[in-house]
Parts: sequence; structure tokens; C-alpha cells
Amino acid sequence: MSDPPKPQDRLDARPLYQQVETVLIDRIASGAWPPGHSLPAEPELAAELGVSQGTVRKALAELERRNLIERRQGRGTTVLRHTGDTARFHFFRLRDLSGVAVISHIVVLSCKPGEADESEAAALRLPQGTPIFRLRRLRTVDGVPRIFERCTLVEARLPGFHLPEGELTTELYVHLQRAHGVTIEHAEEDLSAQAAGLEEAAVLGLPEGKPLLRVQRLAFDIARRVVEHRVSLIDTEHYRYAVRLD
Repeated sequence: MSDPPKPQDRLDARPLYQQVETVLIDRIASGAWPPGHSLPAEPELAAELGVSQGTVRKALAELERRNLIERRQGRGTTVLRHTGDTARFHFFRLRDLSGVAVISHIVVLSCKPGEADESEAAALRLPQGTPIFRLRRLRTVDGVPRIFERCTLVEARLPGFHLPEGELTTELYVHLQRAHGVTIEHAEEDLSAQAAGLEEAAVLGLPEGKPLLRVQRLAFDIARRVVEHRVSLIDTEHYRYAVRLD
């Protein structure tokens, strides 16, 4: 656990609550405060860090806004633990034509280690040759293949990562948190159109050349380090990809 900042050592130009926020994030990212861990009470944190309770409260509010902690009346504050529901709510945006959220089932097609080629390295913003894992997945809706996904994960973030072929019973980000202590905090996505190539056409049971929605994602952990690059190819004939803008 990193030592708390001492008042006389604070030369950071950022607001004090942001400096406290950084200290607390470091504790979560390092595993000192794992998912489900109960945080000390505000007065205790304030005394330890040499700041006011108001400063601690503001820092905690930012962590809650970023979905890193959960605060419940009478039960205190804990580090947020991903569940299938929370992961789907935050990171899976497929809706049917009436706007209802779609529940998909995930099938792992393959999971292999390798080294990032030029395009993978560029996508991950890392040097070529960086050790990676290549994951191929299929999402079905009501038993029908609808989404083909190519995921590239950074080996340094997930030592020993492996998923067997077959149905994945939980969301990937839940597995990463539970098995590797890596919490995905946010993702950046780009949307475009792509014609179905040979591989995805075969997996999705579609004719080559059929238009698909291409969603390219870069996922980051709470230390804002890249963990995953993903390309999802979606058959949107009966579905839509919905994004909420606040």
C-alpha cells in the first residue's frame, strides 16, 4: 500500500480532492482494496490523509460516479464488485427494435497466446511484439448467432489468462475482475459499417458481403491502462446498438 500524502509534501497543482482520489484509486488498482472491500469511514480517511471530511467526501463522490465504489446508507462504502448485470448494463448496448435490452449468451470459439502484429499493436497503442491473448467469441440471442467478436488482451495485465472453448457462463469483465483482479472502468468505442467477410459470414450464418455494424472498443482498467481491444461485428437486422448520452 502506498503511503498517504503528507500535507507538507503536497506540491500538486490539482485540487486537493483529486489528489485524494488518486491515492484511493491507487489502493484499488494495487489490490490493497480488492472488490468488495469495505473502505474506512470518512473521518478515518480524513485523519489519515490530513484533509477535511468534505475533501474526502468529494473524492468518494468522484469514485462513485466512475462506478469504482458503492455507497449504501447504513452499510458503508465498498469497492464495487462487477456482476453479470452491472457489466451488461455498462458495456453491452444491444437492444431490440422496441428498445428493450437484449440478453445474449457467449460462446468461446478460441483463446490463444501470441505477439501483437502491426495492426494489433497500433490498436492497443503498444509496441509491436507485445505478448497478447487472442480471443474469438460468438454471442447468440434466442439461440441465433448475432455477434462475432475478436478480442485482443494484453498479457502483462492478465498473466495466465485462458478461457476454454464453449459457453462462457459470465461476462468477460466479471471474469477478469474475479480471476485476475482487473477491473474495467471505461471503454472507448468507434462505430462503422463492414461487409461480412468469409470468417464472420460462416460463424454468423450469413452471406458474404452482408452489411454488419462494426464496433471497435478499447477497454481500460481503473489505472487507465489499456487491457483489451475488441472488434464486434453485429447483425443488426432485428437489433440496434443503443448509446445513452448524458
